[in-house]
Amino acid sequence: MELQVIRIFRLVVACVLCLCIFIRSASSATKGFESIACCADSNYTDPKTTLTYTTDHIWFSDKRSCRPIPEILFSHRSNKNVRIFEIDEGKRCYTLPTIKDQVYLIRGVFPFDSLNSSFYVYIGVTELGELRSSRLEDLEIEGVFRATKDYIDFCLLKEDVNPFISQIELRPLPEEYLHGFATSVLKLISRNNLGDINDDIRFPDDRNDRIWKRKATSTPSSALPLSFNVSNVDLKDSVAPPLQVLQTALTHPERLEFVHDGLETDDYEYSVFLHFLELNGTVRAGQRVFDIYLNNEIKKEKFDVLAGGSKNSYTALNISANGSLNITLVKASGSEFGPLLNAYEILQARSWIEETNQKDLELIQKTREELLLHNQENEALESWSGDPCMIFPWKGITCDDSTGSSIITMLDLSSNNLKGAIPYFVTKMTNLQILNLSHNQFDSLFPSFPPSSLLISLDLSYNDLDGRLPESIISLPHLKSLYFGCNPYMKDEDTTKLNSSLINTDYGRCKGKKPKFGQVFVIGAITSGSLLITLAVGILFFCRYRHKSITLEGFGGKTYPMATNIIFSLPSKDDFFIKSVSVKPFTLEYIEQATEQYKTLICEGGFGSVYRGTLDDGQEVAVKVRSSTSTQGTKEFDNELNLLSAIQHENLVPLLGYCNEYDQQILVYPFMSNGSLLDRLYGEASKRKILDWPTRLSIALGAPRGLA
Repeated sequence: MELQVIRIFRLVVACVLCLCIFIRSASSATKGFESIACCADSNYTDPKTTLTYTTDHIWFSDKRSCRPIPEILFSHRSNKNVRIFEIDEGKRCYTLPTIKDQVYLIRGVFPFDSLNSSFYVYIGVTELGELRSSRLEDLEIEGVFRATKDYIDFCLLKEDVNPFISQIELRPLPEEYLHGFATSVLKLISRNNLGDINDDIRFPDDRNDRIWKRKATSTPSSALPLSFNVSNVDLKDSVAPPLQVLQTALTHPERLEFVHDGLETDDYEYSVFLHFLELNGTVRAGQRVFDIYLNNEIKKEKFDVLAGGSKNSYTALNISANGSLNITLVKASGSEFGPLLNAYEILQARSWIEETNQKDLELIQKTREELLLHNQENEALESWSGDPCMIFPWKGITCDDSTGSSIITMLDLSSNNLKGAIPYFVTKMTNLQILNLSHNQFDSLFPSFPPSSLLISLDLSYNDLDGRLPESIISLPHLKSLYFGCNPYMKDEDTTKLNSSLINTDYGRCKGKKPKFGQVFVIGAITSGSLLITLAVGILFFCRYRHKSITLEGFGGKTYPMATNIIFSLPSKDDFFIKSVSVKPFTLEYIEQATEQYKTLICEGGFGSVYRGTLDDGQEVAVKVRSSTSTQGTKEFDNELNLLSAIQHENLVPLLGYCNEYDQQILVYPFMSNGSLLDRLYGEASKRKILDWPTRLSIALGAPRGLA
């Protein structure tokens, strides 16, 4: 009886050991794999691949952006959901863990259910390509890259439609894939399993989870498929396809040709992997020899699969191409058998784009994490995704790439209703020059800045900060402006310290109370009501008089009837009417008060600096201050003042006033909140807007009228 118990115990132990070995082997086979199922309710195991897919809720938890995939697009996918990023502009990114210097494959699956829709996909900040669909289909995009740090961003950038995605797959790859392209991203163009008529082959047959798609034809169409049940071949090449792929091939007595049209018309470098396994057991070395051409350029002469003593081999070839790429295998002179090919891959090389300065990148990401602790659903923070400077800069961030690597020089988080403590990591951003945290609900003490800080301007006004301002801030070597008023819990500062510096400051005073939400709501309601009434009256006036004729009297007594629904131009510059404009003189003291001691710099030009200000009646203005180093002198100032004082035109920015005191020459214009045409067309990505054709036409007509 005891002997039987011992035998049973040994059997149980053996079974447990076998199970542990199996689990360890399976875990080792998928080491480094990341499989994301977007909008999945929970993690699950794909029955075909046996891979475990995790939901994307840790990246994006909003279920309102989830949609079921139409049944027509189910294909062979295990995930039946898609996440749609309903955004006005910008990008959304998934951040996946990597091992630095490891080569990876990353793949996205996009179930298009609309025609002619498109958006862009990026690996890090390197564009992988545009996804554009002309029919209902399940699209994939795949890239190969070398990890430069311990994570990678996989980003979608809005173009015509809201970007969307169903699956993301990250897999380690052999080093050989980037041979000759160490600093590039390779975009998969085609990966083909020749001669097979079965379904696509991937993991677990392919240990790297490459997807081999069947391609049964070539040129000429008389190419013959070969197949052989291979089981005893030792695949020594790390990039070799699985035996299930290599056991089929195409061959021809004279030549094989594979044509790939529809490639991008720009010049790109391409990497072509050709995979071979001799399936005819009677063929010996030297009997199947052929030449390999890419776009009619010979790349390999007298290639022999069996020359190295092994039945299988591969070759990687590079070529520059645009529009199309042809792979041609031609039987060599004296060869007994024609060419053979089992599988091939085509990848397009794209130069790796350097990301934002690593230190700035880490610090701003930590700043975001700290802010999210007290501001979970803040719209500005939710839009912060991927690289802060590249592709589409984060809201409130301005960067400088003049040194090669982008650095963060300005952080403007004003008026974002942010709560909690000011993140400590902000003070560690040594490249930061402008920091505006005003009009929020930040509390507690403000952290100190190191002496190495390049900070020029700091605005902490209108918050709930407590304690005193750190002395390290006042002593910053580059600081030019400091505003910290309207913080009711801050202690009064010793003004002698501030007076002894050359810093423009509000001395911690509060000129006006911070508006409460109720006040803002009432004011907004009154303003909105007034605008609606004005709009209604304007429409009634227009409808009443649109069929009537009025006269515009210019020089010579010419008259022009009013017309509707047509575009007209005035015959000459004489037809613009000129009338006297009331231009107000301002004192220098008033200008300094209106600009809060030149607090907000808008831009700088040949005349000098332009600052933002507010007049007593609440009108926002742009104050143009002549610089002492300006190449434009008193003559140009007088000309501009006299000219704009004499004329008024709908296509010219009117001059509101001027100041000419104590050698200060200043012009005051209305503030244009929409920026300039240059900003709209060529400015920062966050400022650029698409202009419709009526707007473009209006600008094209208005500009010459204003110049005439």
